Amino acid sequence: MKIVSKIATAAAALTIATTAYAENPMVGGAAMFETKNIVENAVNSADHTTLVAAVKAADLVETLQSPGPFTVFAPVNDAFAALPAGTVETLLMPENKDMLVKVLTAHVVAGDWSAAEIARQARASSDGFYHFNTVSGDALSAQVKGNNVYILDESGNASLVTIADVNQSNGVIHVVNSVLVPK
Repeated sequence: MKIVSKIATAAAALTIATTAYAENPMVGGAAMFETKNIVENAVNSADHTTLVAAVKAADLVETLQSPGPFTVFAPVNDAFAALPAGTVETLLMPENKDMLVKVLTAHVVAGDWSAAEIARQARASSDGFYHFNTVSGDALSAQVKGNNVYILDESGNASLVTIADVNQSNGVIHVVNSVLVPK
């Protein structure tokens, strides 16, 4: 009887753990936990090593660990690799820290914005776009095409949200496939 009880307890624990993982998508091969902050989760994503290195170089770790809430449009490594040759290396130089901060904060919006709410706002607008400002003061726009949400930077470059609603203790991350470039 004790063995059956232990098996039932283990099965219940596995169900709870599986449910916890199912609530938040995996990113870069790692589980993302709603109880961890943006930085604590991002450092575990194999797809965001360039972003994490840039956040560290820009001294934004403490900011992105603060209560927020923040909505972060997080470019994957391939997005940074698609920039013109030498761009990332140049941005990571200490003398270019202000420019790096500008680029990174152009991916962050104050508040906790789900993809559904962003899409709702875009669909409800007269021009089909939801316009909002980042913490850097730059403008972004969201547009819905089919079932996809795109985030557009000030130059009109569109970035597809590839993984939406990765909830964090201090906001939400939406994984995007390109770098949003401020003017």
